[in-house]
Formats: sequence, C-alpha cells, structure tokens
Amino acid sequence: MDFYKEWLGIPEGPRPPDHYELLRVKRFEDDIDKIRAHYKKLNSHVRKYATGQYSVESQHLLNEIAKAMLCLTDPERKREYDESLGREFEPERDQFGRMPLLDVLVQHGDISRDQKKEVEEFSDRRGLSIRDASVQMKLVAPDVAARALARQLGFSFVDLEDMVPEDDALDLVPRSLVKKHSFVPLFVDDDRLMIACADEIEHELEDELRLRYGFPVRPVLATPRAINQAIAQYYAPGMRDEAKISGNQPKPTASGKAAKAAGPKAAAAAKDPGELNKPLLIVIAIVLSIPVLLRFATFLSTSANFKFMQLSQTIPFLSEMTIAVPLLGGIATFLYVRFKLQKQK
Repeated sequence: MDFYKEWLGIPEGPRPPDHYELLRVKRFEDDIDKIRAHYKKLNSHVRKYATGQYSVESQHLLNEIAKAMLCLTDPERKREYDESLGREFEPERDQFGRMPLLDVLVQHGDISRDQKKEVEEFSDRRGLSIRDASVQMKLVAPDVAARALARQLGFSFVDLEDMVPEDDALDLVPRSLVKKHSFVPLFVDDDRLMIACADEIEHELEDELRLRYGFPVRPVLATPRAINQAIAQYYAPGMRDEAKISGNQPKPTASGKAAKAAGPKAAAAAKDPGELNKPLLIVIAIVLSIPVLLRFATFLSTSANFKFMQLSQTIPFLSEMTIAVPLLGGIATFLYVRFKLQKQK
C-alpha cells in the first residue's frame, strides 16, 4: 500500500518524496508559518490511523513529516537542503549576524515597540532572559517566545506532543545527564543527532553527546515546560538510570593490550601481581624472626647446660616462646595465604 498516495494524496513518483512534496507546499517555500500550518494539518490527518491496523505505519509517517518540517524550518538546514535540490542563493551580506530576540518579536507583531522597552527594563530588574521576561509579563505565550528564540538562533521549533522520540536515541544518555542539562534526545536524522532543548546547549554537553552518539548535534527548541514534561515521561525515576553504549563509540582497549603497550614490566605485573610481592614477603618473615632467634641465643648463652637449667630461668623463657612462636606462625600463615590469593587473581 502506498501510504503517501492513499493518506497524503501525493501523486505517484519517487519514494520517499522530497520534503516539500511530503508537506504539500510549493518547492522552495520560505514562509515558515505556512510550512508549519501544512505540517499541523497533515499531522492531524495521519493521526486518524494511529489506533487502527496501520498504527505502526502511521507513527512512522508522523515522524517522517516531523523530520521534514524540522528541516524546512531550520534556516541553515533548509539552505543546505535547497542547494541539494538545485536552488541557487544570492550571497548573504551578514552571514553570522543574529537579530536580537526583541526585534524578532517586534518584526512578527508579537509585541509593540513600546512593549520592547518595558521587557528590557523588566528583564534587567529581575535578572531574567528576554524570553522569560516577555512570558512572565504575559505579553506572549511560552510557545510564541520559544518560536521567536528559535528564529533568532537559527533553529527549528518543535512541539514535543507531535512526535515520539526514538528509543535508540533515548537509551544512550542517562537520566542524570538529561535532568542536569534539560534536553531530550529525539532521533538521528541526516547524520545529525536531533535534541530538543529550551535554549542553546553548552559546548561541553555538545562534545559529550558527539562522543556518545558518534554524530554532530543539532538542537531544536521547545518550551521549558514541554522539555520538563518529556523528561518526566521518558526519564522517570528508575528509567534509563544508566546509558547504553553506542555502536558508534570506540570499543575500550583490553587490559592485556594496555599492559603490553605500557612495557614489559607493566605486562609482567598485570600477568602475575603476586610475583612482585614475593621478595617483600621473604624480607618481612626474616625481620619478624630476628627478635625470637636473638632471645633464644641469649638464653642458651646464659645456661651452660640446658639440661640442668634453673627453674627460675626456664619458666620466663618458655612463657616468651609460648607467645612469640604462635604469633610468628600466625603472621607467616597470613602472609602466605595473601600471597597465594594474589597469585590466583
């Protein structure tokens, strides 16, 4: 069954269709609001099949149109995608410049120029970001502020209620890391790890995720509330406390190879650590036996004939031997057992 044709009305042709055809918008459409409107309409339509016999196909198609929407509403990714389809762009005059968030809100008619100054003063007075200040002043809704921030930073905006993150992406980061940095892994698309977050991510987190997944990271923005709800759903207490190891990560080097690389002495120690302790154990045993031997020699020298020793001399000596010999034997036994256990390890 051709779900693209039956459900979305896409004529027969290459499969899968390109992002514009999938979202039913004209080729190289630049109006983000129009792209999102078509996405919302298609999302609602495909969801009708989510509970029937085609529930799996429905979810697959929902994620596919979501990925297309995220690509076409991300200026950087859209430019690359359009160029791959043959579109030619005029050189940009300010390739790295970013419009201030308040100007973005004013440009799209979300706030007035008079309200712009009020937001700035409120933000400075309360120590809040522009986004949080505009929301707390109830000038814009949280999702409107998040969309404006996405436009300013050059990212896409995503409504996390419209898609289901893939388990393979969720499993590779532990709950503690997600809660610490407030983000949710979504999936890998176009050799990029897509993560939902409320703001720009730190470079340390980006580097760690690159190592865990083996792909560069591309954030998409969502409201802080949506991020927290997704974390509570997919990383509830007891879920994903430990991360799985990605197949893209380099496998850890075996200890035997590490010992070999460290040199012959290190390799010998790794092979049999008990051998290094044998000389030390012999020295300890000799040192412990010296006091007993000296005491025994002193006793013999004071007695001309051991057979006719006086009782006053014999009793103290035997008492000392009764204590010293078992003590020395116990220490020797302990060292011997410890030596054997180390050799077994």
